[in-house]
Amino acid sequence: MAVSDAEVGTLAGGATPMSAFARIKAILGGSAGNLVEWYDWFAYTSTSLYFAKHFFPHGDKVDQQLQTAAIFAAGFIARPLGAWLMGVYADRAGRRAALTLSVALMSLGSFAIAILPTYAQIGVAAQFLLLAARLVQGLSLGGEYGASATYMAEMAGRERRGFWSSFQYVTLIGGQLTALLVLVVVQHLLSKAALEAWGWRIPFAIGGLLAIVVFWIRTGLDETRAYLNAAKETPRRGQTMSLLREHPRETAAILTLTAAGSLSFYAYTTYMQKFLVNTSGFDKDTATAIMAGVLVAYMLIQPLVGWASDHVGRKTTMAVGLGAGALATYPVMSAIAGAHSAGLAFGLILLLVACHSGYSAVNAAVKAELFPAHVRALGVALPYAIANAVFGGTAEYVAGWLKKLHVESGFYLYVAVVMTVAAVVAVRLRNTNVTSLIAED
Repeated sequence: MAVSDAEVGTLAGGATPMSAFARIKAILGGSAGNLVEWYDWFAYTSTSLYFAKHFFPHGDKVDQQLQTAAIFAAGFIARPLGAWLMGVYADRAGRRAALTLSVALMSLGSFAIAILPTYAQIGVAAQFLLLAARLVQGLSLGGEYGASATYMAEMAGRERRGFWSSFQYVTLIGGQLTALLVLVVVQHLLSKAALEAWGWRIPFAIGGLLAIVVFWIRTGLDETRAYLNAAKETPRRGQTMSLLREHPRETAAILTLTAAGSLSFYAYTTYMQKFLVNTSGFDKDTATAIMAGVLVAYMLIQPLVGWASDHVGRKTTMAVGLGAGALATYPVMSAIAGAHSAGLAFGLILLLVACHSGYSAVNAAVKAELFPAHVRALGVALPYAIANAVFGGTAEYVAGWLKKLHVESGFYLYVAVVMTVAAVVAVRLRNTNVTSLIAED
């Protein structure tokens, strides 16, 4: 649903400041869609332990997981394309229009996986269909991040931008948590045989239905004042070459920060569930329960860190979080590998995600504040999606490959090194609390 000339024209005579209620309503509306998008994305990894053998029946469990991880990584290939297309669209047609389109694509991908035939039914074609569904979801999520990060940062006021924009990661984590909780419910309602035979399809069907609901919600969202002002003032909107030519430093910074943020996020969350099973030796149900508890705590930490960033600075918050994560990753993951207590594993993983919160809680605001409105969605989305595909999308595969080579600790070192580089970049950022390019009402 694109922005009309009438909506742009409403600002011609000066607009009244947005009320607190309207601001909260918009942020919650955007957050609901973000949660469902990420639920649909993470339903794949939370159920892959059960459906891997249906699409990749050959080899042992590690081989099957490597092949499902390769499909997971392939979904990331589409994300830069989705980010570019949706970023350009969001800067030209409006944030609301891009958010609505992205959730429609996600619904399509989720329903497709829910009904896919297996390898036993149609052979290798099942693998290609699974890949196609993930590519559609990748297109959707590639566009979702930039549009939602921009929308929420623009809807948040300057004084509380760190706090309100942290809800992007609250809902991102909430989507992952919801995918895990749905799996827990299905695990308790169905026998193991039924779950492995067909029950793994249920989370995808639920995700498709939720996405339809969110599509309807998003059609009623207000457009941001920052976008409407930019639409009135400049015809240069969503131009890729303008982004690269005029903002190369900011684009490179987002590439580096996202490389570390995405790699560590997938290492600490999605891969960690497999790590607990295949390396630490926990059973699947215990690993799921541990990660569910971690994600609840991780989600609740985000607004606190976002609030702190409004006082101490988002640049400082991000640099400290990335630096602490770089120092903690190798020793903490080594300790998790040898942990035999669920409580100990929970505490160690919680330490890692607490460090990561220095990045996750403020990344949407920082990235959005670095760009002017006419290229903001594209500037946030494109470098993020590229780095996310290269580092986040391959995290599980790299970890599994190093495990097969019996040098699993090399993965911990890899994560730590990338986070160290990003911490240096964060230190060199300008203080966006003061220099934000997001125009106020």
